[in-house]
Amino acid sequence: MFAVYAAEPSPQDPLAALRVGDRPDPEVPAGWVRVGVKAASLNMHDLWTLRGVGIKADKFPMILGCDGAGVLDDGTEVVLHSVIGDPAWTGDETLDPGRTLLTEKYQGTFADHVVVPARNALPKPADLTFEEAACMGTAWLTAYRMLFVKSGLRPGQTMLVQGASGGVSTALIQLGRAAGYRVWVTGRSEEKRALAEQLGAHAAFESGARLPERVDAVFETVGKATWSHSMKSLKPGGIVVISGATSGDAGAAELQRLFFLQLRVVGSTMGTREELGDLMAFCALNGLRPQIGATLPMDQAEQGFKAMLDGETAGKIVFTR
Repeated sequence: MFAVYAAEPSPQDPLAALRVGDRPDPEVPAGWVRVGVKAASLNMHDLWTLRGVGIKADKFPMILGCDGAGVLDDGTEVVLHSVIGDPAWTGDETLDPGRTLLTEKYQGTFADHVVVPARNALPKPADLTFEEAACMGTAWLTAYRMLFVKSGLRPGQTMLVQGASGGVSTALIQLGRAAGYRVWVTGRSEEKRALAEQLGAHAAFESGARLPERVDAVFETVGKATWSHSMKSLKPGGIVVISGATSGDAGAAELQRLFFLQLRVVGSTMGTREELGDLMAFCALNGLRPQIGATLPMDQAEQGFKAMLDGETAGKIVFTR
């Protein structure tokens, strides 16, 4: 079958490991289902896979793609939940020590077909296109959990999103606005800040700018480049919710500020199957649709990967079959 895959780990030049070509058709274990992929979205996780981060060397070649949407063999339209846990685990699967994501142990969605546990294929809402549904399982689910499970924010409070145009950031903006928060955003360019305001941000500021006042919560996916600004931007007792560090680990934790102002730092990773269902219901109730910056045929995947690597995104990048 056709697939976009990582041939081997390439830490310094991730695109050198990217391949577009044929891979074996997947076998379907008992309790799993085969999904004909219609659309799949690109995530930063795919670049980390190309670099060899979070995946063992013996798992290459690995078909890329953490999430997507498609059809079962019987024609049922589905959205994929990409967190695959131990079947014996009960409770929040993101806390399962044995959990994995598609592309870490199991082949991903940038292909004609993908196989997943039956519980990981959720019914696709009729009002979402396949392209929109393909954005739900990673970026939007991550944003939903950051906001509604981890932050403890109340409607009317102020949130700051570091970075204006990535998949998680644009989801945070749209979800936060719909939920009644005052949404502030930072962005590196006028174009990125304008996009944030179009999506519902009440105000957008240059990266590192002094804010008009301190905020109740900061949502971090950037890491080193914005960490100090995030800590300085919080009210006493405020919270940073972090789900990524695309610019690297923070150089300093700023512990004196942390304890003196009684700040909180909370990590957040992906979300549960139930949260994915709630997210899609929330989007339907509020008429929300993911911001898709580019849609490309899967055989032109390298163009999308290069745009993400260069930071030239304006929402999600989606590949179609």
